[in-house]
Amino acid sequence: MNPYVLTTLLFSLGLGTTLTFASSNWLLAWMGLEINTLAIVPLMAQHHHPRAVEATTKYFLTQATAAAVILFAGTTNAWTTGGWDMTNMSDPAATTMILAALALKIGLAPMHFWMPEVLQGLDLLTGLILSTWQKLAPMALIIQTAQTLDPLLLSVLGLTSTFVGGWGGLNQTQLRKILAYSSIAHMGWMIIVLQYAPQLTLLALMTYVLMTTTAFLTLKFSSATKINTLATIWSKSPVLTATTALVLLSLGGLPPLTGFMPKWLILQELAKQGLPLTATVMALAALISLYFYLRLCYTMTLTISPNTSTSTAPWRTQTTQNSLPLALSTVMALGLLPITPSMLMLVI
Repeated sequence: MNPYVLTTLLFSLGLGTTLTFASSNWLLAWMGLEINTLAIVPLMAQHHHPRAVEATTKYFLTQATAAAVILFAGTTNAWTTGGWDMTNMSDPAATTMILAALALKIGLAPMHFWMPEVLQGLDLLTGLILSTWQKLAPMALIIQTAQTLDPLLLSVLGLTSTFVGGWGGLNQTQLRKILAYSSIAHMGWMIIVLQYAPQLTLLALMTYVLMTTTAFLTLKFSSATKINTLATIWSKSPVLTATTALVLLSLGGLPPLTGFMPKWLILQELAKQGLPLTATVMALAALISLYFYLRLCYTMTLTISPNTSTSTAPWRTQTTQNSLPLALSTVMALGLLPITPSMLMLVI
């Protein structure tokens, strides 16, 4: 892709998200979401592969539907209240439509069916943008309108997403689909605590973006897209194999890794709000997700590829990829748990 075109598209991605962040008006927020969608569509289809084009088409249709519903709900609310202000959502029908449309945009269950299919058709760097940056604008809108949303609907969406994200990833062999179901499960954790402590939703989103970035950069560095390929990473980079296993366990939420922080705080908050049963169900759903992370760790660290090679070990050759972002994100994805109080002060 032409560097000027790429720069324009990436700038438009940033502009769309920033416009949505800064707006308190549904019309401007919708405009930011549309800029975001139109900017990422050429990035998704840039390889002109049939799977990439199919994934791009699915993504565009899904996002266009969600954007149309948001515009319709904003118009309905403006008709009732006389303004486009986000904080003045008095129409229950408009509020429910807004939540459904935003859930469709970020892939919350049961509106999640597009996400694994779309992510599977993309290359790893575009998949990284889709899994992290594209979640920020819709999540910002959900957090801004949290006080007007139906608590029961939020709880149902959160519980459903954690279970679907866990069950869906169990039978997958494609790493991008596994990361898609991982994203669905993490979104469920963010939504379940939104009505009680929005700052914990923000903290969970930050840690999710950090850990998912590390996972995608690792797969990009090792050119792995299937579980079988993971068994050969040790010959390319032994150190990367060890850190990747720890990053996956961090995604699963095991202490003393960074991923344990949001789950621990969310379960604690649910218990404080008098919802021990909900907290127990969420913890059990996290165990289902942990299974397929452990499966990936087992493949990487406890199995050896049956192929023998007489050539020079690949890890002795120099790589052309920049490893500094991967190194920094790996350190943060593994070691932020001890500074949990500082992280909480950052988001409160």
